[in-house]
Amino acid sequence: MSTALSYYFNEEHESFRKTIRQFLEAEAIPHIDQWEADGMIPREFWRKFGEMGYFGLCYPENLGGSGLDFFYDVVMLEEISKIFSGGFAITAAVQVFMSTPYIFHHGSDYLKENYLKPAIEGKKIGCIGITEPGAGSDAANIQMRARKEGDHYILNGSKTFITNGIYGQFVILVCKTNPEAGAAGVSLLVVDLDAPGISKNKLKKLGWHSSDTAELHFDDVKVPAQNLLGEEGKGFYYLMGGLQLERLAGSIMGYSGCDAVLNYSLQYMSERQAFGRTINKFQVLRHRVAQLSAEIESVRFFVLHTCRMHADGKYAVKESSMAKLLATELADKATYQCLQFFGGYGYMEEYKVARAFRDSRIGTIGGGSSEIMREIIAKMVIDDVNYDRAESKQEAGAPKLETVADIFATLPNRFKAEKAAGKNLTVHFQFTTDSYTVNIADGKLNVEKGLNGDANCLVETDDATYIAVETGKMNPQEAFMTGKIKVSDLMQMMAFGGLFKKL
Repeated sequence: MSTALSYYFNEEHESFRKTIRQFLEAEAIPHIDQWEADGMIPREFWRKFGEMGYFGLCYPENLGGSGLDFFYDVVMLEEISKIFSGGFAITAAVQVFMSTPYIFHHGSDYLKENYLKPAIEGKKIGCIGITEPGAGSDAANIQMRARKEGDHYILNGSKTFITNGIYGQFVILVCKTNPEAGAAGVSLLVVDLDAPGISKNKLKKLGWHSSDTAELHFDDVKVPAQNLLGEEGKGFYYLMGGLQLERLAGSIMGYSGCDAVLNYSLQYMSERQAFGRTINKFQVLRHRVAQLSAEIESVRFFVLHTCRMHADGKYAVKESSMAKLLATELADKATYQCLQFFGGYGYMEEYKVARAFRDSRIGTIGGGSSEIMREIIAKMVIDDVNYDRAESKQEAGAPKLETVADIFATLPNRFKAEKAAGKNLTVHFQFTTDSYTVNIADGKLNVEKGLNGDANCLVETDDATYIAVETGKMNPQEAFMTGKIKVSDLMQMMAFGGLFKKL
């Protein structure tokens, strides 16, 4: 282990790496080709995987987990991503990083006992249902309806591209419990996939052949109200917190897949001869390997840095988005170039590089496309949008900010006049008792009491919520998503917020 890697992985991590690698060599790798041909991995295997503790490495012991640190999960993801089956890797990744975390963080004791514990044991396989035929990255626009009737919800709608949707036992379903409330009407339900009224269609895919991907239809499906995760209307907020871990998992799988395909190619290049010498002696190929190696190493350490941030409890939206973008784009590039090393053989299915090439392509689409990652990054870098969990930033000795008037008195000192040049924007703020008009015209700021003139945006909230958000005591995402702050034009409000320094 290199000195640099020892900053992230200790001897116990590396001992665990040997253990899981031996398990995969004995129980998985000999069967991968058959599982790819069958289009599924037997449930019996996942029960063994659970019995080994791999589904619950970081979950607490009282839930059946091992209570280990996050870098054990990193090791697990690295190793399952190196056996040339993206379908195998994603099945486990969905279980550990994309479905069960919502039950752990937001589920009742009942849900943890009946879904999380069996999932950790490998007795139940889960999935997450976000994407619909008409809504993918814009999760707030989903059409799946959950109508409350007594002690049940009645579900109607469809989901698509659901990994583990055929052979899984439950789905974390994203649905609208209040269709009129926008993002604040989104909720999460745990739904048994054998419930009456659910029909499934297995989809044929370009890659990930050993995993099942389904289209799910819900026709008056009854779900007990006790299967609600957390609170009604907070589903979108829960998703925003969970997606960072999903994207981080995709990043780890990305650079690990690159490692595997490059090492496989180097072995081939050391044996394949052309013009009287092995092809690893040709400068054009050597330099391509050198470039790929440098890029893989750079991305690896950026992703591991982001993993460290996650392990330390940081809400690393920008870093996770960058990691997901860079690692999955690189995986696409690496598999494309490595296939070229093999010439015509690279196009043959018996060579693992062909499967790696097919499997890598989904990385830049699933879990948030590269285009969405770039837009998130652009908003944070260019527009000063802050997705971080709010923390109090008030310095010792600074004036107390106890009223709305106190907050608005700070606006002139926080105003970024240079960024406001050429902008014309008026925002009305309506609070419990007072109201304010903030006007920006060609780089100049004017703040008045009362709602004066026409506005581009109306903000409505109570005094306590606004003060809590501005002083870092409440997460602004939570305030917006739960409807505690109502905004008539969110884009205008984001543009307005980018013109002021944080308190």
